[in-house]
Amino acid sequence: MRPTTLLAILAILSSAMPLGSAFADDAPRVLKWAELRPAVEPDAAKAPKPFFAGADPTAAQQQDGPPPPPISEGKFMSMKRRQPGANKPPAVVADLNGKRVAIGGYVVPLDFDATTVKEFLLVPFVGACIHVPPPPANQIVYVKADKGFEIGAPFDPVTVTGLMKTDTAFTGLADAAYTIEGAAVEPRTE
Repeated sequence: MRPTTLLAILAILSSAMPLGSAFADDAPRVLKWAELRPAVEPDAAKAPKPFFAGADPTAAQQQDGPPPPPISEGKFMSMKRRQPGANKPPAVVADLNGKRVAIGGYVVPLDFDATTVKEFLLVPFVGACIHVPPPPANQIVYVKADKGFEIGAPFDPVTVTGLMKTDTAFTGLADAAYTIEGAAVEPRTE
Protein backbone atom coordinates (compact mmCIF):
# COMPACT_ATOMS: atom_id res chain seq x y z
CA MET A 1 0.00 0.00 0.00
CA ARG A 2 1.31 3.42 -0.89
CA PRO A 3 1.98 5.93 1.92
CA THR A 4 -0.48 8.44 0.41
CA THR A 5 -3.27 5.83 0.39
CA LEU A 6 -2.51 4.93 3.99
CA LEU A 7 -2.59 8.61 4.98
CA ALA A 8 -5.91 9.08 3.16
CA ILE A 9 -7.45 6.10 5.01
CA LEU A 10 -6.18 7.40 8.36
CA ALA A 11 -7.59 10.86 7.61
CA ILE A 12 -11.02 9.40 6.79
CA LEU A 13 -11.04 7.24 9.92
CA SER A 14 -9.95 10.10 12.17
CA SER A 15 -12.67 12.39 10.83
CA ALA A 16 -15.33 9.68 11.28
CA MET A 17 -14.28 8.89 14.85
CA PRO A 18 -12.88 11.73 16.97
CA LEU A 19 -9.83 10.68 18.94
CA GLY A 20 -11.46 11.06 22.38
CA SER A 21 -14.63 9.15 21.53
CA ALA A 22 -12.95 5.75 21.84
CA PHE A 23 -12.63 6.42 25.57
CA ALA A 24 -15.93 8.27 26.08
CA ASP A 25 -17.63 5.14 27.42
CA ASP A 26 -15.11 5.01 30.29
CA ALA A 27 -16.00 8.50 31.52
CA PRO A 28 -18.52 8.44 34.37
CA ARG A 29 -21.78 10.32 34.16
CA VAL A 30 -21.55 13.24 36.58
CA LEU A 31 -24.75 13.33 38.62
CA LYS A 32 -26.48 16.03 40.59
CA TRP A 33 -28.65 15.02 43.54
CA ALA A 34 -31.85 16.11 41.79
CA GLU A 35 -31.19 13.47 39.11
CA LEU A 36 -31.65 10.72 41.71
CA ARG A 37 -35.33 11.60 42.04
CA PRO A 38 -37.63 10.25 39.33
CA ALA A 39 -39.63 12.73 37.30
CA VAL A 40 -43.05 13.37 38.78
CA GLU A 41 -46.07 12.99 36.55
CA PRO A 42 -47.85 16.38 36.19
CA ASP A 43 -51.13 14.84 37.35
CA ALA A 44 -49.52 13.30 40.42
CA ALA A 45 -47.95 16.56 41.59
CA LYS A 46 -49.85 18.18 44.41
CA ALA A 47 -49.78 21.82 45.30
CA PRO A 48 -47.80 22.31 48.51
CA LYS A 49 -49.90 22.87 51.59
CA PRO A 50 -49.20 26.16 53.35
CA PHE A 51 -47.36 25.66 56.63
CA PHE A 52 -49.98 27.55 58.60
CA ALA A 53 -53.18 26.70 56.79
CA GLY A 54 -55.48 27.79 59.57
CA ALA A 55 -55.36 24.38 61.24
CA ASP A 56 -55.70 23.97 64.97
CA PRO A 57 -52.13 23.30 66.24
CA THR A 58 -53.43 20.91 68.91
CA ALA A 59 -55.43 18.85 66.39
CA ALA A 60 -52.38 16.92 65.21
CA GLN A 61 -51.50 15.97 68.76
CA GLN A 62 -55.06 14.82 69.45
CA GLN A 63 -55.18 12.69 66.28
CA ASP A 64 -51.82 11.04 66.77
CA GLY A 65 -52.28 10.27 70.45
CA PRO A 66 -49.84 10.95 73.22
CA PRO A 67 -46.24 11.82 72.43
CA PRO A 68 -43.82 8.89 72.17
CA PRO A 69 -41.89 7.88 75.28
CA PRO A 70 -38.43 9.38 75.69
CA ILE A 71 -35.50 7.45 74.24
CA SER A 72 -33.24 5.96 76.87
CA GLU A 73 -29.67 7.20 76.92
CA GLY A 74 -27.32 5.33 74.60
CA LYS A 75 -30.10 3.98 72.34
CA PHE A 76 -30.36 6.95 69.99
CA MET A 77 -27.86 5.77 67.34
CA SER A 78 -29.18 2.18 67.21
CA MET A 79 -32.79 3.27 66.82
CA LYS A 80 -34.34 3.05 63.33
CA ARG A 81 -35.38 6.53 62.24
CA ARG A 82 -38.43 7.17 60.11
CA GLN A 83 -37.59 8.59 56.71
CA PRO A 84 -40.01 10.47 54.47
CA GLY A 85 -41.88 7.85 52.42
CA ALA A 86 -40.60 4.97 54.59
CA ASN A 87 -43.92 3.12 54.31
CA LYS A 88 -43.42 2.37 50.58
CA PRO A 89 -40.50 1.31 48.34
CA PRO A 90 -38.20 4.19 47.43
CA ALA A 91 -38.76 5.83 44.07
CA VAL A 92 -35.60 5.44 41.98
CA VAL A 93 -34.44 6.33 38.49
CA ALA A 94 -34.15 2.87 36.91
CA ASP A 95 -31.96 4.18 34.06
CA LEU A 96 -29.11 4.71 36.56
CA ASN A 97 -28.87 0.99 37.33
CA GLY A 98 -25.55 -0.36 36.05
CA LYS A 99 -24.20 3.06 35.01
CA ARG A 100 -20.76 4.35 35.93
CA VAL A 101 -21.35 7.61 37.78
CA ALA A 102 -19.60 10.32 39.76
CA ILE A 103 -21.48 12.22 42.46
CA GLY A 104 -20.40 14.68 45.14
CA GLY A 105 -21.67 14.75 48.69
CA TYR A 106 -20.84 14.27 52.35
CA VAL A 107 -19.76 11.14 54.22
CA VAL A 108 -21.70 9.53 57.07
CA PRO A 109 -19.34 6.70 58.14
CA LEU A 110 -20.79 3.27 58.86
CA ASP A 111 -17.64 1.13 59.06
CA PHE A 112 -14.26 2.63 59.81
CA ASP A 113 -10.94 1.84 61.38
CA ALA A 114 -9.43 4.90 63.07
CA THR A 115 -9.61 7.45 60.21
CA THR A 116 -10.01 4.96 57.34
CA VAL A 117 -13.58 4.58 56.04
CA LYS A 118 -14.73 1.65 53.89
CA GLU A 119 -18.54 1.80 54.13
CA PHE A 120 -20.56 4.97 54.38
CA LEU A 121 -23.69 6.80 53.37
CA LEU A 122 -23.24 9.58 50.84
CA VAL A 123 -25.70 12.38 51.55
CA PRO A 124 -26.41 15.70 49.81
CA PHE A 125 -25.87 18.01 52.79
CA VAL A 126 -23.77 18.22 55.94
CA GLY A 127 -25.25 16.55 59.00
CA ALA A 128 -27.89 14.47 57.21
CA CYS A 129 -28.68 11.28 59.17
CA ILE A 130 -26.68 12.45 62.19
CA HIS A 131 -27.90 15.86 63.33
CA VAL A 132 -31.22 15.92 61.51
CA PRO A 133 -33.67 13.25 60.36
CA PRO A 134 -32.49 11.44 57.22
CA PRO A 135 -33.55 12.65 53.78
CA PRO A 136 -35.73 10.43 51.56
CA ALA A 137 -34.09 7.13 50.58
CA ASN A 138 -33.59 8.29 46.98
CA GLN A 139 -31.36 11.07 48.30
CA ILE A 140 -28.96 8.66 50.05
CA VAL A 141 -26.33 6.45 48.41
CA TYR A 142 -24.79 3.49 50.25
CA VAL A 143 -21.10 3.34 49.28
CA LYS A 144 -18.68 0.47 49.73
CA ALA A 145 -15.10 1.40 48.82
CA ASP A 146 -12.73 -1.44 47.91
CA LYS A 147 -9.85 0.42 49.47
CA GLY A 148 -10.62 2.46 52.51
CA PHE A 149 -9.95 6.17 52.26
CA GLU A 150 -8.60 8.55 54.84
CA ILE A 151 -11.29 10.91 55.96
CA GLY A 152 -10.08 14.46 56.51
CA ALA A 153 -12.38 16.71 58.49
CA PRO A 154 -15.79 15.15 59.16
CA PHE A 155 -17.64 17.71 57.06
CA ASP A 156 -15.35 17.81 54.02
CA PRO A 157 -17.12 17.07 50.71
CA VAL A 158 -16.05 14.10 48.57
CA THR A 159 -16.66 12.84 45.05
CA VAL A 160 -17.54 9.15 44.68
CA THR A 161 -17.04 7.37 41.36
CA GLY A 162 -18.24 3.85 40.66
CA LEU A 163 -20.94 1.55 39.31
CA MET A 164 -24.38 2.57 40.59
CA LYS A 165 -27.12 0.06 41.37
CA THR A 166 -30.72 0.70 42.32
CA ASP A 167 -30.45 -1.79 45.19
CA THR A 168 -31.89 -0.57 48.48
CA ALA A 169 -29.49 -0.82 51.42
CA PHE A 170 -30.90 -0.96 54.93
CA THR A 171 -28.53 0.48 57.54
CA GLY A 172 -28.94 1.40 61.17
CA LEU A 173 -29.04 5.10 60.39
CA ALA A 174 -31.14 5.26 57.23
CA ASP A 175 -32.25 3.37 54.14
CA ALA A 176 -30.44 4.17 50.89
CA ALA A 177 -32.19 3.67 47.54
CA TYR A 178 -28.91 3.50 45.61
CA THR A 179 -25.69 1.55 46.09
CA ILE A 180 -22.19 2.11 44.71
CA GLU A 181 -19.72 -0.74 45.33
CA GLY A 182 -16.03 -0.71 44.52
CA ALA A 183 -16.07 3.06 44.62
CA ALA A 184 -13.19 5.47 44.27
CA VAL A 185 -13.45 8.33 46.76
CA GLU A 186 -11.63 11.63 46.35
CA PRO A 187 -11.79 14.89 48.29
CA ARG A 188 -13.81 17.50 46.42
CA THR A 189 -12.32 20.91 45.93
CA GLU A 190 -14.50 23.81 44.89
